[in-house]
Amino acid sequence: MEQTRRFFIATTAAAGGITLLPYSTRAASHSSDVFATSGGDITVHPVNHASFVMETPVGTIYADPVGDASAYAGFPTPDLILVTHEHGDHYNAETLAVIVGPDTQIIANPAVFAMLPAPLKDKTSQLANGDFSTFGALNINAIPAYNITDDRKKFHPQGRDNGYILGFDGFRVYISGDTEDIPEMRALKNIDLTFLCMNLPFTMDVKAAASAIADFQPRFVYPYHYRGRAGGTQDPAEFASLVDSAIEVKMGGWYS
Repeated sequence: MEQTRRFFIATTAAAGGITLLPYSTRAASHSSDVFATSGGDITVHPVNHASFVMETPVGTIYADPVGDASAYAGFPTPDLILVTHEHGDHYNAETLAVIVGPDTQIIANPAVFAMLPAPLKDKTSQLANGDFSTFGALNINAIPAYNITDDRKKFHPQGRDNGYILGFDGFRVYISGDTEDIPEMRALKNIDLTFLCMNLPFTMDVKAAASAIADFQPRFVYPYHYRGRAGGTQDPAEFASLVDSAIEVKMGGWYS
């Protein structure tokens, strides 16, 4: 892994004392979608809420894996794990400790990096907003993820948390993390696949999410992270009804 602006060495030393849970068949409720790219197929497996697995030409990538590690037992061991920020529905050190393999590498924002236990920190490179990294042939850009509504800024302050843009051969993926419809999102170009958060009070509603999609026009979008608090759950079907019909909305089984 190479990085610009900031450079941190990630070792491949295995964390001591970690025992993997027994393998099981992947849950039938985990729907999957295959996206053809010039470099090979990318298969997306939604797991839960903000957690998903991608089997890609550069290896298996886990995004924000949390919860019972048995949920990941049917998937290949991750080659790369991306962590967007420190909240419990995106980062859990106990889950990470179980699912990592000897050669797994992790990318996280600096706030998460600072709280990782030593065995996981040894596997991790930190990227701040605006930083760039590579993982084999994959280009990785860390972009901002934050709240812009005054009474929500306490949840995701500007400059702390990450979204990620993954540049595969001929296919670009945007993972929003937790954010509102910030200018940096609206200015994105040439995005093929988006994972877009929507819930209240923590991120944004379906109207703001659809408005952002209208600006940067990905080819495909997964509404995810849409359960909220005190009536803040967003309806992915309503979101889909607001999105231009030229953009394909993918409905993952996030809460099956």
